[in-house]
Amino acid sequence: MAKRKKLEVFGVKITIPAMIEGGKASAGPPLGPALGPMGVNVNQVIAAINQKTKDFEGLTVPVKVIIDKDTKGFEIEVGSPPVSALIKKEIGAKSGAKTKDEKVGDLPLAKAIAIANSKKDSSLAKDTKAAVKQILGTCVSMGVTCEGKDPREIIKEINEGKQDGAFKA
Repeated sequence: MAKRKKLEVFGVKITIPAMIEGGKASAGPPLGPALGPMGVNVNQVIAAINQKTKDFEGLTVPVKVIIDKDTKGFEIEVGSPPVSALIKKEIGAKSGAKTKDEKVGDLPLAKAIAIANSKKDSSLAKDTKAAVKQILGTCVSMGVTCEGKDPREIIKEINEGKQDGAFKA
């Protein structure tokens, strides 16, 4: 009977995704238990994540830890926080509305434009106006007004060209 050769695979990379509060990654769940069996220095990975996410303090951000199984080296990719998290940070709310009639805050149009610009790399919107309308749609579902109005009114004004000045600033 012929002996079987052990199959060796080179260049395998493992990706571990997680949602982490900016600057507050720890060796506990969800990262610690996932990183431990990979043979990487968990403390180095945690320190690198905290360094890369420190600007997102108070926000939950998507993080990918990419580990090379051969070299035990790692890379950290930090995504952009969800739109809802950015809106909550801007209005100072802990959560969105609990009922459809509840209003939890007001987002200035300039801040909606800033959020849209920060998300442009991950948005499928064709231009800034379309991206802002997506942000305002999220405001509708969160119970957030824009310029003291229902966000749908601002969307209508954008469609009619009444808010064009805000996009030139």
